[in-house]
Amino acid sequence: RTLSFATAPSWQPLWKVVGRCSLRHHPTMCVTRTPVPSSRMSTSQVSVVGARHDERGEMIDVHKWLNEQVQSALGLSFGLEYASTDPLITPATKPEFGDYQCNVALSLAKKLRSKPRDVATALKDALQLDECCEPPEIAGPGFLNFKLKGSFIAAQLRVMLSDSARCGVPLARPVQRVVVDYSSPNIAKEMHVGHLRSTIIGDTLATLLEFRGHNVLRLNHVGDWGTQFGMLITHMREVVPAALSVTVPASAAVELEDLVAFYKQAKARFDSEPDFQQASRAEVVKLQAGDDESRSMWRLLCDKSEVAFKQVYDTLKVDEGLITRGESFYNERLEGVISALRDADMLQESDGAQCVFLDGYKNRDGEPLPMIVQKSDGGFMYSTTDLAALQQRATDETADRILYVTDVGQAVHFEQVFQISRRASLIGPAISLEHVPFGLVLGEDGKKFKTRSGETVKLMTLLDEARARARTDIEARLQAEGRSESEDFIANVAEAVGIGAVKYADLSMNRNSNYRFSFDKMLSLSGNTAPYMLYAYARIRGIQRRAGNIGKDVNADELVLKEIAEINLARALLRLPQVIMEVERELLPSKLAEYIFDLAGKFNQFYEKCPVLNAPCDSMKRSRLALCSLTASVLGLNLRLLGIRTLERL
Repeated sequence: RTLSFATAPSWQPLWKVVGRCSLRHHPTMCVTRTPVPSSRMSTSQVSVVGARHDERGEMIDVHKWLNEQVQSALGLSFGLEYASTDPLITPATKPEFGDYQCNVALSLAKKLRSKPRDVATALKDALQLDECCEPPEIAGPGFLNFKLKGSFIAAQLRVMLSDSARCGVPLARPVQRVVVDYSSPNIAKEMHVGHLRSTIIGDTLATLLEFRGHNVLRLNHVGDWGTQFGMLITHMREVVPAALSVTVPASAAVELEDLVAFYKQAKARFDSEPDFQQASRAEVVKLQAGDDESRSMWRLLCDKSEVAFKQVYDTLKVDEGLITRGESFYNERLEGVISALRDADMLQESDGAQCVFLDGYKNRDGEPLPMIVQKSDGGFMYSTTDLAALQQRATDETADRILYVTDVGQAVHFEQVFQISRRASLIGPAISLEHVPFGLVLGEDGKKFKTRSGETVKLMTLLDEARARARTDIEARLQAEGRSESEDFIANVAEAVGIGAVKYADLSMNRNSNYRFSFDKMLSLSGNTAPYMLYAYARIRGIQRRAGNIGKDVNADELVLKEIAEINLARALLRLPQVIMEVERELLPSKLAEYIFDLAGKFNQFYEKCPVLNAPCDSMKRSRLALCSLTASVLGLNLRLLGIRTLERL
């Protein structure tokens, strides 16, 4: 078969026809050129003959490939100026419509002064998708429906089956250096439920980006600098001086809970005692200037906090590659940031403080809203530290893309920081700066999640309760089933289900929205929950165990798709690369959860309608076991990307 399309130097997608492989470097492609007469375009015709996936056995991103084919057809049919038009290709709304639907004819009809169906007909005539698709069909006012060929689906599934580790998902090109800034608790404060979202969303995104082959630097930008340390050190020096001793026995006498109490006391004094306030600020200046005694006291406070943070991270199975790099790390760069802002003529003095005023930012009274970068006493703000951190990540870390995973309330702050950093040339123009915002965790009543006494819920307390509730559910189910399991089994399942339920409930929600925290819902065995997904995975692994040796050595060549339920499951499996690349681009982990929930549903339909272990013949049995194996691999891969530990049985 031959695929024909127009080419021009400014049309980049033309050299990216198959997945992520450039035709110029594809060893199995044959490329020829012949002139194409046209009154509208000075182009050539390129004929492509060859394989539909590269020599490493990676899958085609079908959605991307279809986009490029429709764009080439738009260029051929209506002129090169239409070749970069978004084809508006989406998954088909119903299986009977095929696999994908193209809506571009409706959006272009008015501009082309033509009927949508006429535009769709022209596109259909120009498209050559024979190797992958059945002939396109025009539906309704001008929709183009694409249905993948069964032979193509089977071929792609064979690629996935032959690569159990990656399920055929390609590595990214080009590889980027990506910095992911997430979690970011404060020293001398316990992690609370508000830190949950940043920690697990950031960890998931970093894991997925690493899976795609990017060089990822995970950074935990802890709050370890500023006025609160001046307050805390000044207060503790008065009430528990031994706790600030550099000797181990004395420092060990204070736990994080004590530090939290001392911080509350210090804050109350700071707000009510002018002398204490002045002494605290003087202590901050000493700390930032590098005073040895102040620094040793500060280090003790940090060490104590980091032990508590590690307990939370170990429970959540946060990647060990997360590097703690607090605000203090950038202290030596702060003066340089002020100099860069001054050189860029961006500084203005306001009430003795150095500020940057940006157009379009106003406070509630309609007055210009400044970003303060240096206080009147010479101290620096966290905004200054963020600018210094950006500069360090752009230069020392050579970042191509920098992600900040914080709550939506910091959106304006990061807008200003990004804009200032570019205007002051602290970073290069090509670096992508992205704020990854998320909403609040609410209680079941729809209000901010708090304890009955009105306190913020401690994250470790919440995780302990999740494990306890999961254990209660498991023990009740075992008793109802008359099963007896070891203590190790029960503890292991309770840990995986309890912690997995908390993480999955959060990650399955669109991060931009608030969500209501409910143990009952997240621990349910029905609906889009971690227990349901873990059960779906364990169920398939159980089928494979019962199949014995036949289930262990199924291979890709034995795959045959005949029944509708088999084909629907296969189509769902085929969407994996597209979904992962969408998450890479849009930074929405919820799309992974939506995908595997749909996949699990398709598997259940397949299992109900297509006997596996009792298939009519051995060849069909092996083919269906191959589908089971691939589904388990895809579910397991996605759960690992989400940071959910799988179980072989429940």
